[in-house]
Amino acid sequence: MKIRGYKVVLAAALAATALSGPAFAADPIKVGVVTPSTGTFAPIGQQVRWALELAAKEINAAGGIMGRPVTLIVEDEETTPAAAVQKAEKLFQVDNVDFLTGTVNSGATLAVGQLAERNKKLATTSVSFADSITADKCSPNVFRVNARAGQQSAALAAWLLKQKPKAKIYYLGPDYEMGRSTVAAFKANAEKLGAQSVGEVFAPNDSKDYTQFFGQIRAARPEVMYISVAGNDTARLLTQMQDFGLLNSLQVVGASGTITSANMGALGAAANGFATGAGYSPQIDTPENKKFVADFRAAYKVDPDLYGADSYGTLYAYKAAVEKAGSTDTDKVRAALEGLTWNTPQGPKTIRAGDHQAMQPMYVVRINNGKFDIIDKVSAEDAIGPDTCTRF
Repeated sequence: MKIRGYKVVLAAALAATALSGPAFAADPIKVGVVTPSTGTFAPIGQQVRWALELAAKEINAAGGIMGRPVTLIVEDEETTPAAAVQKAEKLFQVDNVDFLTGTVNSGATLAVGQLAERNKKLATTSVSFADSITADKCSPNVFRVNARAGQQSAALAAWLLKQKPKAKIYYLGPDYEMGRSTVAAFKANAEKLGAQSVGEVFAPNDSKDYTQFFGQIRAARPEVMYISVAGNDTARLLTQMQDFGLLNSLQVVGASGTITSANMGALGAAANGFATGAGYSPQIDTPENKKFVADFRAAYKVDPDLYGADSYGTLYAYKAAVEKAGSTDTDKVRAALEGLTWNTPQGPKTIRAGDHQAMQPMYVVRINNGKFDIIDKVSAEDAIGPDTCTRF
């Protein structure tokens, strides 16, 4: 693997895989990956890169896609939309990638989606939660293979309100597209089922001190706190809540990316009892997931999280679509992706043709001593909600 600044070109590593497997005569299919290597979401970006690398090695070892090897070209999103757009433009214009994926920050996904349209290329996200990406700000050239905020919230709210009818809930999210979208989605689902919202606050990304908000949280007297920070911000928030005794009196729930295998170690006991609606758990009991978890552990010495599972599935979605289309042409692959059903570690997923949102069963998982225990499940049809995309 060659590293230049924050740019990582995985072609060499993947070529080595190809040399030990089939010999390729055709030009590679190039997949651009814009994902954070620095900033508060760097642990998420690491799962994205690892999972894509694992999938690419498997695909190349099995003969590639239509006899062509897969090459990944990775650029650092830096957790900002501005950097993501700059790196994506370079991947489209200079590297001439066939497809793009990897964006984490929801604002970055929206901005890169507009760029993909202008460049007549396709982009996917396997991470971003903001409902708007496949709703009012949907793009004909953007697909989401992970669950959006509304799908996560439908599962989590249904479980929570069974446990605590008419629960008083306080909300804390990051002050950008994803944070506000996840809070709005969960609030709508919870209030529909009888919850009482008692307050909310939005903190800047990469906040160092959350204690400034603790007075107003205590004054609101919530029974439940919903949070949607991610990456290193989660570790700071929950450890500060633990230090100030807030975790003793609150059921903490949140967005599915709030606690993952990447930040679990930094949280320790502060993670116990946290519950979320998620599209993935390493404990999904299927042969496909068991193999994926074992292969991921063997390669990287940690469990995959939802970002890893969804990113791994992304490359296989591109593979299935290219093979269905018989081409890497943007229009043909777009048509192949619309309505596509393909296999993933979570089981079969289907991309809804209308809004380009993946449909999948949703789970409620609760953390218990470092494990994501599955405690409830909602069907894909019940979780996804209506198609509200009207742009195409």
